Amino acid sequence: MPFIEEPLIVAEPLLTLLTTDQCTLCDRALDMLLSMPELRGVALRTVDVVADEALLERYGARLPVLVGPDGELDWPFDRAAVAALVGVSR
Repeated sequence: MPFIEEPLIVAEPLLTLLTTDQCTLCDRALDMLLSMPELRGVALRTVDVVADEALLERYGARLPVLVGPDGELDWPFDRAAVAALVGVSR
């Protein structure tokens, strides 16, 4: 079972940021997500793919990846793409 940190913001819908330690791009993606007021009310969690062999194999070379209710975004993603993924207006 993958290591899942507690949600950073508790609400619905849910976004999952697939990440790992020592990933500067992952840190940048998380910083961007946390700075987006349009995501207020959206649950955000991080999952370290190293804790799950299947996730590591599928996503390891693509990190960070943002998984939402209607798909996935590979980095680099921007605010507009994130808002569209979760279905919120900018």
